[in-house]
Amino acid sequence: MLKFLLFVGIIIAIYYLFFAKKKPLKTPENDISLEEAMIPCATCGTYVQAKEALMSSGKYYCCSECLKNKDKK
Repeated sequence: MLKFLLFVGIIIAIYYLFFAKKKPLKTPENDISLEEAMIPCATCGTYVQAKEALMSSGKYYCCSECLKNKDKK
């Protein structure tokens, strides 16, 4: 009986080592941080990283010039 259990254990170990599908590690799709996000300027539409953008009244701007000209568009 012990030989049979040892044989079954070896067969199971070989199966898991060679034939079992390994799930690839993948990052979550929504794992983009705010620092890496590219957002459009509210005035000119140029995309800029969120960490470099200027924010005023809930809108993002690429530079101080666009921030000054926000009412002209």
